[in-house]
Amino acid sequence: MSTKNTLAIHLCSFNKRNLWGLPYEQILRVYLYQMLKIAFHPIYKHPLPEGHRFPMLKYDLLPKQLLHEGTCEASNFFEPEIPNDKYIVTVHDPEYFYDLLNIKIPPREARKIGFPLSEVLVERERIIADGTMKGCEYAIKNGVAMNIAGGTHHAYTDRGEAFCMLNDQAIGARYLQAKNLAKKILIVDLDVHQGNGTAEIFRNDASVFTFSMHGASNYPFKKEKSDLDVPLKKGTEDSTYLSILKETLPKLIDSERPDFIFYLCGVDVIASDKLGTLGMTVQGCKRRDEFVLETCHKLQIPVQCSMGGGYSPEIKTIVEAHANTFRVAQEVYF
Repeated sequence: MSTKNTLAIHLCSFNKRNLWGLPYEQILRVYLYQMLKIAFHPIYKHPLPEGHRFPMLKYDLLPKQLLHEGTCEASNFFEPEIPNDKYIVTVHDPEYFYDLLNIKIPPREARKIGFPLSEVLVERERIIADGTMKGCEYAIKNGVAMNIAGGTHHAYTDRGEAFCMLNDQAIGARYLQAKNLAKKILIVDLDVHQGNGTAEIFRNDASVFTFSMHGASNYPFKKEKSDLDVPLKKGTEDSTYLSILKETLPKLIDSERPDFIFYLCGVDVIASDKLGTLGMTVQGCKRRDEFVLETCHKLQIPVQCSMGGGYSPEIKTIVEAHANTFRVAQEVYF
């Protein structure tokens, strides 16, 4: 008899209460260490100048929504820290990282990042990377793990762009490899923007396969070459998008045989997004998440999810679309 069944019988031998005063299912999850773990730190919501187009508020509202509706409990969240920088410089040029830490990025390069640079902002970026690294280990233990932030796929080896300074999933990949926790890694980038920084970082590296499915006419206008790029026409709707994804992802996994997957689940694919060009619905975006996570779960490949972009005019639309990813993870895995 399995440990899970033995414990369930033991718990059911109690009447209506137990020593912890908790629901039996919750005790079972804690006992077996099976729980959706989500990286979140208050620093994720960084103050920006009034009118800035980046919706930083979502990092405050999303965890609150997940708690309010009961999708998550406080125990689902863990607080990342400033990591050991040795993992960061396995991805990023040490000189670039030094300049970033000391706010010595040349003004022209700093403008491409799109945020007013500060020590706190850089600390935030390092903490996000730690959330993804720690999430990798939780994913190996539980099947899946999430980061409320991250998906900083426009960060190159030696520069940042488009709200990205340190490439969290690239750092996570090198972290796994340094600890001998994964040999072959697949990055599934379904943000509406191509993962140009990720493509550059892993160019000519057979141990990490980069797959980007994005708007053909979206930023970046000069794209890098991923191992597999699937550019989509302007206005691509749910049925076409999902058909292409369902045709592509299983074949890719079968050919590459990854033992770990990073999923960048940006919600800027929906039609209302100000910075996107696709025509998906919020429900279609949820079905995308369902397919990716169900595929990973069925094949028993650990997956770490970073949230990526979302720039719809109404913050409630962004939060709802992101929240769906967490709801799906709970439904599929737990």
